[in-house]
Amino acid sequence: MRSLGVSRGILVCALALAALPAVAEEAGAAAVDAVWMKAMKANDLDAVVGCYAPEAVLWLPDAPEARGPKEIRDVYAGYFSNYTVTDASLPNATYQTSSDLSASWGNFILTLQPKKGGDPVVLKGRFIVVAKRIGGRWLYVADHASANPPPPPAAKP
Repeated sequence: MRSLGVSRGILVCALALAALPAVAEEAGAAAVDAVWMKAMKANDLDAVVGCYAPEAVLWLPDAPEARGPKEIRDVYAGYFSNYTVTDASLPNATYQTSSDLSASWGNFILTLQPKKGGDPVVLKGRFIVVAKRIGGRWLYVADHASANPPPPPAAKP
């Protein structure tokens, strides 16, 4: 009876260990997204920029294309100089990972408090990112976000 319990324990451990590579592989863009959201909520410019590979490109709504750490830092520094991020989320995010590349896409919601006062600004839109495993870390190599389009005009009766 005791050997049956030990055998079951070994089987459970073996199954758990066999699943580890799949879990690590699935982390991909989801891992970077989690770090990015935490950094945004902390208003930590260095941590946000640290999510991007040296050759990364960033396309954000109403912002110039940014390539590389300096330009990406400048774009985010503009946001952080004018707003305090009070919330960041990526609802409906979907993830696909293969080897050292991973992609995610879905929606984003950022809640920003203007530093000059006033009502919070809520930005909503769509995003797609590509992340790459570089030196054991997942980093964004492409980050593209767009604002939600306005609703279609109401139909005339």
